[in-house]
Amino acid sequence: MTDSTLLAGAFVLAVPDLSRSAAYFRDVLGFTLAWPEASGWQLATRGAVRIMLGHSPDAMLPSATGDHSYFAYLYVDDAAALYAEFARNGAILPQPPEDKPHGMREFSVVTPDGHRMMVGEDLD
Repeated sequence: MTDSTLLAGAFVLAVPDLSRSAAYFRDVLGFTLAWPEASGWQLATRGAVRIMLGHSPDAMLPSATGDHSYFAYLYVDDAAALYAEFARNGAILPQPPEDKPHGMREFSVVTPDGHRMMVGEDLD
């Protein structure tokens, strides 16, 4: 067996309205968009995070999957500052930053379709 190194990760989300989802990632969450929307895909990037949004109008909404709608845990260097930025921009923020027993300061953010992400800052 050959060992191989994983070099990076990205997320792929099925979204019913590509324009709306792309605008949320750009205008509210501060991502940069790439790829022509006419392709049915939009790439959203911020720092080392890459999220590929795929137009899927007939897919089940993530909001219908309950706790299974979490798709990412994003590590940041200042959770409180990012939370404040997202709040200023009108993000859906059901959980404010909170220090957790496992040494992380975390908050959650949700897309209009119900995809959920946790954001965490290592307190060590």
